Amino acid sequence: MDRIRIRGGRRLQGTIAVGGAKNAALPLLATALLTGDGVTLTNTPALSDVVTMAALLEQHGLRVEHDRASQSIRLEGEATNFEAPYDLVRKMRASILVLGPLLARYRQARVSLPGGCAIGTRPVDLHLKGLEAMGAKIDLEAGYIDASAPEGLHGAKILFPQVSVGATENLLMAATLARGTTTLVNAAREPEIGDLAACLVSMGAKIDGIGTDRLVIEGVDSLHGTTHPILPDRIEAGTFACAAGITGGEVLLAGVRVEIFGSVAANLREAGIELTQEQAGLRVARVDGLRGVDAVTEPFPGFATDMQAQFMATMAVAEGASMITETIFENRFMHVPELSRMGARINAHGSSAIVRGVSRLTGAPVMATDLRASVSLIIAGLAAQGDTVVNRVYHLDRGYERVEQKLAGVGADIERLRD
Repeated sequence: MDRIRIRGGRRLQGTIAVGGAKNAALPLLATALLTGDGVTLTNTPALSDVVTMAALLEQHGLRVEHDRASQSIRLEGEATNFEAPYDLVRKMRASILVLGPLLARYRQARVSLPGGCAIGTRPVDLHLKGLEAMGAKIDLEAGYIDASAPEGLHGAKILFPQVSVGATENLLMAATLARGTTTLVNAAREPEIGDLAACLVSMGAKIDGIGTDRLVIEGVDSLHGTTHPILPDRIEAGTFACAAGITGGEVLLAGVRVEIFGSVAANLREAGIELTQEQAGLRVARVDGLRGVDAVTEPFPGFATDMQAQFMATMAVAEGASMITETIFENRFMHVPELSRMGARINAHGSSAIVRGVSRLTGAPVMATDLRASVSLIIAGLAAQGDTVVNRVYHLDRGYERVEQKLAGVGADIERLRD
């Protein structure tokens, strides 16, 4: 099993090419089920989750062509199999995103209940209730969602009791081919939702309210193919911003706009990490010391839960104390014991953690427990004295493309160790 070894103390300097957003790529791949004409996605990240989603769509009957050189992927054809099996779905929760498109276009779907990172329960009931409101009949049996809509889906007004990115994406895709008007109220506003909506509009969908929490979709009879560039990954960009900050470095995040960060930008600036928008991208620099800053995870434009672990690692060496509160997922402080092994002073209780900054972390062997936890340990290792070895980095490969190469390219002493 691969490991990553980091020798800390190197200041990061240079330019980092930020890849396409994983959390945008996965629903964008599912849009190919809405048309037989073909969908081409550019700036596609070469990640295991993308490979898994592509494999799922292939087994549904679509033809998938990867062009590694141009970082593009093309999907076309008609679905001939409407079951998303457990063996594929268990690897990634985003597999549930085939449910809405299959129901909307083919009026039937059988999808295994999903798996993914062990960061708490993430129920799919909002997906199912929304589809039922649109006329779907849904049964849960033997770990599968059996869904049908013999008469097709129809428009509905759906009020989400809480913000759900996945449910917003699933119902948005389903609504494009439903009869009549669908209104999604309290919809998620993440940049990835806007990217999905922009792609659907380019396919012929009629969507109003993009970028707001109220999406109005007028169903159309059919959608056509398109070519769509995936937006840069704001979580990867934020991760590299933390890496630059914790090492006192300066990096240019190529092609990134600060707007995709939401309130994370304000937290980074308050902590002493400068963000300067340039034509070529976002310049990140730390001139003085880090300062302890509180953070509360919230739906976009609030502080992203996927940045919580990285920010905590950065706060571990900041002056003063910070309180980090997780409101999105339970069990998302599993990186705390591993950071503590490196000398961090963190006291977690319930949904909050108090981080008291220390002057120096110390390298240690640590264990990754989930995707974002794994990269938080790399960030800590960049600032630690001595060697840090991060084990179980298969989590990392689900969300970061060549992270060790990108960091090495801006001066980090980091390498992947293959057993």
